Amino acid sequence: MNATMLPTPTSQDAALPRMGAMVLAAGAGRRMGHRPKCLLQLNGRSLIDRQLEAVFQAGLVSVLVVLGHHAERIQQEAALQHRGARWVVNPDPDAGHVSSLRAGLLALPPDLDAVMVLLADQPMIDVTAIQALMNAYATRPEGMQMVQPTVQNLPGNPVVFSSAVVSQILAGDVQMGARQWQQLHPEKTYRWKTPDARYRLDVDNEQDLQNLKTLTGHSLLWPSDLIR
Repeated sequence: MNATMLPTPTSQDAALPRMGAMVLAAGAGRRMGHRPKCLLQLNGRSLIDRQLEAVFQAGLVSVLVVLGHHAERIQQEAALQHRGARWVVNPDPDAGHVSSLRAGLLALPPDLDAVMVLLADQPMIDVTAIQALMNAYATRPEGMQMVQPTVQNLPGNPVVFSSAVVSQILAGDVQMGARQWQQLHPEKTYRWKTPDARYRLDVDNEQDLQNLKTLTGHSLLWPSDLIR
């Protein structure tokens, strides 16, 4: 496990609720020709760069990127070098999404009040979308421990959950992740209804790239070394 050092929080930061962020970028990209989707570029900037900029602008106090497949190539991205994010490598990314989530949770600082988990292949998640989700968490009904955006009753991402949920996930077996926790605790999961379709947009395959262009007018392009 490798990680850069986090900056020391200021006294002003320490007075605020401590919400961290975890960006999951460990996938193999098999349906994209085994290429790292987070390096797709929108207006000349990679998706990982755009997401890291957004979470820092939103005021999250700790930012972690979970890598796996393509870790060496992604680490060359300037965003990981200059945005101040830490990173951790999942040694077994083929074990699935849950293994990457748990690797990230283990690497986060223990004094966070909540964690936002983002997917690195969501091109339209920006600072306004993140701040809206942060506000939904801050104003969630009493007793709710996890917030997930829902668009037309369909689940979206990112999600936010409390430090108590972090502890419960890590106390479970290796198959326990955020989705499994939701299934066990539906009464503590706040499904925040929003009309904002950005929470449902991701890019898993070439058809998704076409759909994105149709819906938003935006095209995603590969960096020169990943064009095939």
